[in-house]
Amino acid sequence: MATKRSDGAQVPGDVSLLRLYVLRALYAFIVVGLALVIWPTLLGHRADWPLMNSVVSAMLGGVSLLALIGIFQPLRMLPLLLFELVWKALWLLLVGLPLWSAGAIDPRTMATVVDCLVGVVLVPIAMPWGYFFRRYLRGPGERWR
Repeated sequence: MATKRSDGAQVPGDVSLLRLYVLRALYAFIVVGLALVIWPTLLGHRADWPLMNSVVSAMLGGVSLLALIGIFQPLRMLPLLLFELVWKALWLLLVGLPLWSAGAIDPRTMATVVDCLVGVVLVPIAMPWGYFFRRYLRGPGERWR
C-alpha cells in the first residue's frame, strides 16, 4: 500500500520513517567507512599495485558511491545492502571460518572478519525484509519483450 507525501510523491506506507532513517544511517556508515579506508588507497596507489587489490578497491569505491545514493533513496538501493550482506556472509563462511577452524587467522585477516561481521549483523537488522520480499521477489518483474 502506498501513501502520498505532501509533494504528491508515492511512498510505501509499510516502511516506517524510523526504518528509513535507520537505512540512511547504514548507508552513511558505509559511505564514511569506505571513504576513510578505500578512497585514500584508490587515489594514492602505487604503480606496482597488485591486480586483485586494485579490483577490490575499485569495487568497494563503487559501493561507496552507490551507498551515497542510498542516503537519499534508501528503498531503491536495497539491492546494494543485499549485495553487502551476501558477499560478506560468503567470505565469512568460505574463507574466514576455514581459517579460524585451522587456527590460521593473522591480525589482518581478523580485522576483515570483524569488518564482515559488522555488515552481517547490521544489514539484517536495518533491512525492511517484508518490503524487500514484496517489492523485489514477489512483485511483478520487468517485461522480457
